[in-house]
Amino acid sequence: MSRPKLWKLNPLKFTKMSPARQAKIEASPAKPLPSLDSYKPNQIANALHPKAQYLKVVKIKDEAGGAKSYYLAPNQEKGTEALAWFSAGQYVSVTLKIGDMTLTRPYSLASSPRESLENIYMITVENVEGGLASQFILNNWKVGTEITTSAPLGNFTYEPLRDAKTVVVLVGGSSITPIRSLALAVADGDEDADLIILYGSRTLEETIFFQDLLNLEEKCERIKVVNIFSEEEREGYEHGFITAELIKKYAPDDEYSLFICGPQVMREFVDKEIETLGLRKKFIRHEVFGEYFGPSKEADYPENVAPSFKVTVRIAGKEQVITASSDISLLRSMEANGISAPARCRSGECGWCHSKLVSGEIYTPKIIDYRREADLIYGYIHPCSSFPLSDLIIEVPPFAE
Repeated sequence: MSRPKLWKLNPLKFTKMSPARQAKIEASPAKPLPSLDSYKPNQIANALHPKAQYLKVVKIKDEAGGAKSYYLAPNQEKGTEALAWFSAGQYVSVTLKIGDMTLTRPYSLASSPRESLENIYMITVENVEGGLASQFILNNWKVGTEITTSAPLGNFTYEPLRDAKTVVVLVGGSSITPIRSLALAVADGDEDADLIILYGSRTLEETIFFQDLLNLEEKCERIKVVNIFSEEEREGYEHGFITAELIKKYAPDDEYSLFICGPQVMREFVDKEIETLGLRKKFIRHEVFGEYFGPSKEADYPENVAPSFKVTVRIAGKEQVITASSDISLLRSMEANGISAPARCRSGECGWCHSKLVSGEIYTPKIIDYRREADLIYGYIHPCSSFPLSDLIIEVPPFAE
């Protein structure tokens, strides 16, 4: 098809378009446009990605090691009619009001995605000694307690276009929660994968979901659970830690993916072990593991850093000066000083706490530095993964549920 020759077009015709358009506008009936929420695509988007979910506790179950599972349902009186669907492995960010302070904590969804269609989520809270959020929840949440969460978040999910057909899971302690969800999804037929779960605990008595996973293994031939106890030896179970040799013992001879979720110390140990396995990088997946501790042990951490610094925090039109420890994240220091700062993953990944570094110097461990190139150029940081190296001035967005 040949292109029209520009010299044959009549530019004067374009001058008649505006009057014709205006005439059609004036001839149209004067009635209000429908609400944006009335359009089906927007209804679907709002159902899947609500700005906030208003829920209430409907059941509490005691778990091993003093942990508790909380079953959550929509709080229809507050406007949440149904729970948002999620993919196995995702989490919700829970808003907590502790005294005058408002903060958030991420909790993985331990229930199956299919249960969300029945308006049930389940999260499990570990009994962490001295844990601000965990102790508040364990001591205060009752049946009927009203809470606010985010929509489901996170990327620690199975993706058949990227992941191998067999997934070998390396998991420790209470980090089993997203893996329980994934195992349920496999058993329900909602995820097409084979699971080999290497689950490290100190003792059988402290193993959360021990019977649940055993039942799933008996129910579904695509699930295999291997319990490893570090502090006791039991016949029929592995003893010690999750090592490269143990992975080789249970992993298939052909291609497989590794899903790793556990406390920071476990991840650091396991990462060194799997270096010898020769897996392609795309087959190694990590769950964001919460706040990072011990930045000074990193090889590129500067020498002779002072123990604390003055940090000027500008937020919601106000300015507050706090003392921040150099080995605690800026987010944690702000919360310790009563500043309600925005956060979700608390691991540097989601960018919800994205803030402007006006002046000063910070350190971010490479393992949790998920900032964009533009952030590095224009001086933006993630306070949840940033540690002060000098006095600072930062501009933080206001807290939002």
